[in-house]
Amino acid sequence: MNALSGRTIVITRSADQAATTSELVSSFEAIPVIVPLIEIVDEPEGLARLSSIDLSDVDWIVATSPNGAERVEPLLTAGALRPLLAAVGSTTAAVWPRCDLVAETQSARGLLEVFPPGPGRIVVVQALDAEPTLVSGLRDKGWDAVAISPYRTVSLSPSPERRRAALAADAVMFASGSAARAWVEAFGLHTPPVVVAIGEQTAEAAEQAGLKISAISADHSVHGMLVTLSRYFADVN
Repeated sequence: MNALSGRTIVITRSADQAATTSELVSSFEAIPVIVPLIEIVDEPEGLARLSSIDLSDVDWIVATSPNGAERVEPLLTAGALRPLLAAVGSTTAAVWPRCDLVAETQSARGLLEVFPPGPGRIVVVQALDAEPTLVSGLRDKGWDAVAISPYRTVSLSPSPERRRAALAADAVMFASGSAARAWVEAFGLHTPPVVVAIGEQTAEAAEQAGLKISAISADHSVHGMLVTLSRYFADVN
């Protein structure tokens, strides 16, 4: 029997991502509990900076999330060989018609491990509140790396009904550190019995916020988190 069958799982992603995530949860015969805790909003200044860059003077563009990749995509011309494109994760890479580098370990640290040394110019497209890990690491490898932030993450406050449903669920999934921090803002340190994080960096952010992580997905995807949850429940039964 599927270990997730009939389990209620909280989805904390933004509303525009919740539908796809809900379908994946249902494919595991689990019951999705949609409680969006974050919203992605445009940063006009960052968008203006991004649209004004001279691509002929850029060797690489790096996107740290699908949100960043979507805002880069209009700048790319069909068949253009420059700049090269790198993504932190396969979901981010899938936004573009091509991607030249995706780390096997889908995180900023994983990308740094496989990124070639400089010199050259890199534009890192990330959220306004993103950690400096990637930009600092690229500079340490000899690149002239600059961060542009065309979007930011805003925390949301769930309704009383969604709060009750979330706390009564069997598990909660965190796909980002910002979602974990938003959870603590909304619920304090109260969580469902099982908490899964999409990777080490998200787990670290959640633990720094005071949450206890039950399991960490090595595959940095929603599908990976669900597989990890399934294994967790199978092991404890």
